[in-house]
Amino acid sequence: MNLLDRYIFKSVLFTCAGAVGLFAFVLMIGNFMRELMPFVLAGQIDALMLVRFVGLLIPFVVTFALPMGVLTGILLTLGRLSADSEVTAMRASGIGLWRISRPVIILALLGAGIALYNNQEVMPWTRVTSKRDLANVVRANPLSFIVPRTFIRQFPGVVVYVGEKKGAALTDFWLWQLDKEQRVVKEVRAASGSITYDESDNALVLTLHKGQVEYRKGDAPEDFRDSQLLGTFDETEAVRLPMDSIFSRNVVRTKLDFMPRGQLQEERNKLSIASPNETGQQRLERERSLARIDLVVSERYNNALAVLSFALIGVPLGIKVSRRETSANLGVAVALALGYYFLTNAIGWLEKRPDWHPATLLFLPNLLFFGLAFTMFIRTERR
Repeated sequence: MNLLDRYIFKSVLFTCAGAVGLFAFVLMIGNFMRELMPFVLAGQIDALMLVRFVGLLIPFVVTFALPMGVLTGILLTLGRLSADSEVTAMRASGIGLWRISRPVIILALLGAGIALYNNQEVMPWTRVTSKRDLANVVRANPLSFIVPRTFIRQFPGVVVYVGEKKGAALTDFWLWQLDKEQRVVKEVRAASGSITYDESDNALVLTLHKGQVEYRKGDAPEDFRDSQLLGTFDETEAVRLPMDSIFSRNVVRTKLDFMPRGQLQEERNKLSIASPNETGQQRLERERSLARIDLVVSERYNNALAVLSFALIGVPLGIKVSRRETSANLGVAVALALGYYFLTNAIGWLEKRPDWHPATLLFLPNLLFFGLAFTMFIRTERR
């Protein structure tokens, strides 16, 4: 690698690293608020544990931040070089576009390799570890999950609010039961109550005192023109809030998305063997499960391949736009990435249609990007 290669390689490397860090930070904030903030508010995670859980989030957000960061870094670097006429000087010296692109392609190949290893091994391990450790934290003190003066939405189908909580005693208790469209169909208010944990059923058990229940009509719960059904009580029967969606009673069940490559292959081998007495419905479910596994595997390869396709399209685009402005180049990168992820998500909706081969169709967005990059390379080279 000569001086020019080292210059371009280092320039693109540091800019890409900064861009990946920026996108990872933005994605980290969203995942932190959704996954960790309830446990922080409940006081179940101390500072040291929080740092550990945030660290376990990094491989997951890098899966999505790496392709966007590489594209942004290339656009910023080559846009600056082109705006400063450095690319013009290189080409005037007889250096072609493909030759200028060599260090960028080398960097993209390294990034694709890192992304593939992260997607196949590191990310699944960190996700399973994070879910297991969070479950252990909640299991150690499940009552602390009820945080006063906070709307608690982690329980399926209900929203809970508690004004005050002292040990197992509750005051100013509210519960809203929701339908499938997230509309309130039942509202429970109680002056006081108590809470216990039923380990055998993995549920929080509430006993409420001196309260009121309001039932809303199932067909139009938001229509208040008709009178609603009201009732009062001195003490309710036990209200159970299942905790299975928050943590399992035994072990954390590993989703297909978070299985390492070897475990995914084992699952596929098991499903590939049909039962002698298999019915048509069972065969359809087995084929859908196989298609889901194939889709997960394709997603991991596809996300790694996106690093290379984004890099290739970023080279001629960065030279063509010739902009120093960070915001403009960042906007171009985000627009391309959003288009790419929209296509991949749209294809992912076909996972229940194995006859359409969604695992193979998932590579279509990358093929489109490769084709677009090749066309732009040819046109830019001829300028």
